Amino acid sequence: MRKFKLKELAKILNCVYEGDGEIEITGVASLEKAGKGDISFFDNPKYRVYLEKTNASAVIIPFEEKFNRLPVLKAKNPKLIFAEVLDLFFEQYLPKPGIHPSAFVSPKAKIGKNVSIGAFCYIGDYSEIGDNCIIFPLVCIYPSVRIDEETIIHSLVSIREGTIIGKRVIIHNGAVIGSDGFGYVQKENGSYRKIPQTGRVIIEDEVEIGANTAIDRATIGETIIRKGAKIDNLVQVAHNVEIGENAILAGQVGIAGSTKIGKETILGGQVGIADHVKIGEKVIAAAKTGITKDVPDNSFIAGIPHTDIRTWRKIYACLPQLYDLIREIKNLKLKIEELEKELKEKG
Repeated sequence: MRKFKLKELAKILNCVYEGDGEIEITGVASLEKAGKGDISFFDNPKYRVYLEKTNASAVIIPFEEKFNRLPVLKAKNPKLIFAEVLDLFFEQYLPKPGIHPSAFVSPKAKIGKNVSIGAFCYIGDYSEIGDNCIIFPLVCIYPSVRIDEETIIHSLVSIREGTIIGKRVIIHNGAVIGSDGFGYVQKENGSYRKIPQTGRVIIEDEVEIGANTAIDRATIGETIIRKGAKIDNLVQVAHNVEIGENAILAGQVGIAGSTKIGKETILGGQVGIADHVKIGEKVIAAAKTGITKDVPDNSFIAGIPHTDIRTWRKIYACLPQLYDLIREIKNLKLKIEELEKELKEKG
């Protein structure tokens, strides 16, 4: 079991500590579940009640926060420091370098130093695996794939031909990278002819791709995931899409072909985007938003079809009253008709 004195953690994490620096920290937990030896974090006033009741031995808090019931680490970004503490206490399982005897690695493939290739993997002709990469069991890498150093590919991932993957990328179980885009043209008899998908996928450095996500190859050209983007589970990225740097895509987002998404944009769960749409930088789309046209930079949108979040909230607030309003209008209409009839009879 790893353990640190609070003052040691402060030095490692470049934080300020207050209170008993000699107290030993042996684990990490939430404010509600923390016990003796645990460190937790607090950065949201609505959880103040949990901070006051916590049984943690120490808490990471913002610099401006006033709290002296327990020893604390003070940080500009408590959640970021909490993530670094987790790294100190919990070591991720990573297999040691080496190629399992049951793996097939083409003699025409190029494998870097300290690479781990697990059982029943397939590495195709002319593929390149960079130094310190980890390929878990049952991964299929087609020919002419290039994967740069320190990338981790989890089990049951399929990476199609021609894909390029950067440094320190993480691809989780079951993801499919470079499958054919959804492209067909209808013939005179009503049947469909497949449009060949001749492009590729490019994934830049430090991208993370969630489990069972699908990223389609371009029809022609490239589908691109820019540096630092984070994609959740069960996301569909269609052909020729471009996702900007440090964008965030939550679970079950669906992006139709040739859409461009700006850097640092955040798409909530189940957001759907029509094809050939351009979404600006630092846009936030609330969960289940349906995006049908271009969105300017710094927008906060919601609804189907999408609109400004403030307008959507007003519309949503009116919806429960809509039936009563319609009934009232119908009654008013009947009364007006009766009054008109009376006036006509008197006239």
